[in-house]
Amino acid sequence: MTGGGRMRALRTLAAAAAITVSAPAVAQDAAGDWIGTLGSGPGALTVVVHIARDAEGALTGTLDSPNQNARGIAMAAIVAADGELRFTVPAVGGRYQATWDAAAGHWRGTWAQGAGPAPLNLRAATAEDLAAAAQPAPPPPPLPADRRVPADDEIVRLIQERHAPRAGQGMVVGVLEPGRAKTIGEGPAGAAAFGADSLFEIGSITKVFTALLLADMANKGEVSLDDPAAKFLPDGHRMPERGGRQITLKDLSQHTSGLPRLPDNLPLSDPDDPYADYTEEQLLAFLDGYQLPRDIGAQSEYSNLGVGLLGYLLARAAGKDYETLLAERITGPLGMDDTMVSLPPARQAELVQGHDQYMRPAGPWTLPTLVGAGGLRSTADDMLKFARAVLDPASPIAGAVATALGNRFDTGNASFEQALGWQVIHPEPGREVLLHNGGTGGYRSALAIEPATQSAVVVLVNSTVEPSATDFAMHLLVGAPLAPLQPLPEPPPPRVARTEVELPVAELDRVVGSYDFGDGVLHITREGTVMRSAREGVPTLQIFPEAPLQFFFKAIDAQLRFTADDSGKVTGVTFIQPGFEASGTRTDP
Repeated sequence: MTGGGRMRALRTLAAAAAITVSAPAVAQDAAGDWIGTLGSGPGALTVVVHIARDAEGALTGTLDSPNQNARGIAMAAIVAADGELRFTVPAVGGRYQATWDAAAGHWRGTWAQGAGPAPLNLRAATAEDLAAAAQPAPPPPPLPADRRVPADDEIVRLIQERHAPRAGQGMVVGVLEPGRAKTIGEGPAGAAAFGADSLFEIGSITKVFTALLLADMANKGEVSLDDPAAKFLPDGHRMPERGGRQITLKDLSQHTSGLPRLPDNLPLSDPDDPYADYTEEQLLAFLDGYQLPRDIGAQSEYSNLGVGLLGYLLARAAGKDYETLLAERITGPLGMDDTMVSLPPARQAELVQGHDQYMRPAGPWTLPTLVGAGGLRSTADDMLKFARAVLDPASPIAGAVATALGNRFDTGNASFEQALGWQVIHPEPGREVLLHNGGTGGYRSALAIEPATQSAVVVLVNSTVEPSATDFAMHLLVGAPLAPLQPLPEPPPPRVARTEVELPVAELDRVVGSYDFGDGVLHITREGTVMRSAREGVPTLQIFPEAPLQFFFKAIDAQLRFTADDSGKVTGVTFIQPGFEASGTRTDP
């Protein structure tokens, strides 16, 4: 499930304090100033990286995105050794990894942030580079005045242009304007045309429906926005607290709870359906033991876990399951007969075939416990019914919409507010668009509504290739520029078939412990014969033995190979993925 309306690549951030830059780096010493270009064409972004080494030899750094007037963004977990460079940028959820190309004289690497990795090579920055990067970027061109959604033939042309390099992709666009309601379906080539009643997974747009359930129940006095979430947990379980403050239902809907994006005990036994085996018991166990890393209400930080938990708690408060509650309060009154969580057997074939970022077929997702975060399927026709109800002050959900939009969290970014569920985007001063997008393993979606013009656009796509739905919806609705198309990435090689074997408990215990990778610590634990790998900020994953001192993951294509000294004591481990290896040293017995 994607993170909503904030744009991908490097997200726009407020400029930070000025920094002192060092001399251009040479050879493969990471300390210094580096520059590169992310993407191509009109949407290309200059990236400047500043790395310094303190008196103890530790690396620190910041990143600039001059095109976005975002500077001084803190880097973390910087590791440079043996011709490799790695770092993360926590504020934007990005990570970089590269190897030194001696012939070219630069770092050859990739940047990853939400979507799949994109090439980013970094060369030593010159004084002229740094001077140019320090200049304020020109403001973006103004949006077209009196913008109207383009005519049908122009929408068809834009859809076909986006489909051209993506065999198998199809799209449905729904348009709502005064006097006009229209759906336009295209593709995939050689298959039945998509249309108004084609079923897609809508992913995180589900969060808007969960927020409206909260608002409706609050309006009716069944819950309060300020109720502690713990009030609705089963007996014997707890919510994490911090500084004497409890997480409220409102915090969960506005992403201000401090809970992480995902729980670290998500089993991920099937990476193609990652939420399917996450149980209520596992959710409660996570909450019982989790410690918040930041104050509640300090910032809005997107959390699938938080809104999934909200849906679970609202269902408990109402005494019925989420889908029944949704049908009673929203989809039933609005006549949204094709919006549902569970597809009856007779309708399962109606869900259009999804595709991953390489345009390989991808299956549907199931979310039995965190359904409120992204479990809905819908059609363009139903989503237009929903958009019409959001705009109608006399609709059955009008009161819930007013409550959801009337409660906003100030993100500190003038272009973005977080309402209950909705992301309220200000594409220019004085203008407001209600936005949410969604994504699952094979689908992307976006819903954009502009109340002032009584207009809305919904975009449903059967692939996760970026750019996908969000830029398309905003372009049609307000004239924002389309993101440039990138070549379809080459898929990774097929996974090597691995066979799980049984090892004596003594062999399993040999590898239990902590391993320092320089940019983080990996913890290996055992419960019975179940082995798990845990690292801060990464879901805990089960590992499976294939030989003594050799384990593999099923959730990802990766291995752990442990090393031992002459006495047989395990001293380290190497994490191996296709095209990438990293080693860690054992830090405890």
